[in-house]
Amino acid sequence: MVIIICGVAGAGKTTIGQLLAQELAWEFYDADDFHSVANIAKMKSGVPLTDEDRQPWLDKLRELIEQCLVARKNAVLACSALKKAYRDRLRVSEKVKFVFLRGNRNKITEQLQQRREHFMNPALLDSQFEDLEEPQPSERALSLELGRSPRELVELIKTKLKVRS
Repeated sequence: MVIIICGVAGAGKTTIGQLLAQELAWEFYDADDFHSVANIAKMKSGVPLTDEDRQPWLDKLRELIEQCLVARKNAVLACSALKKAYRDRLRVSEKVKFVFLRGNRNKITEQLQQRREHFMNPALLDSQFEDLEEPQPSERALSLELGRSPRELVELIKTKLKVRS
């Protein structure tokens, strides 16, 4: 199984994804590590990525997910996956589960301001919310409201997706 923790920048995808992977003894991947140098430079300078910029990145992530599933290696992937088309590209099979971290702009801004040493320019948060297409019921994503501790959110994920270490 591959669990993709998604949401806008600053939602806590990496924090929650790492904690979940650690508790389950699964591999953890951060989608940010798969961006091209050009994409990172754009984001650092506050320029939003286009769908065209994201396509090679999504292709790399899809390949990673396919490799995990073929190798029967469980993994957690922290990935914004803001648009339905992006999630559709990453939904390789029924063994890919999405967990959407939902929070209002104030909560996300607060969390983003606490983040250190990340290339994402906080000025891009507006473009993240503009691009965001929250998962619809037909996508069968688990949506969780921010406000609980990361540990509480991880416990909810494990319970709702019926995964245990």
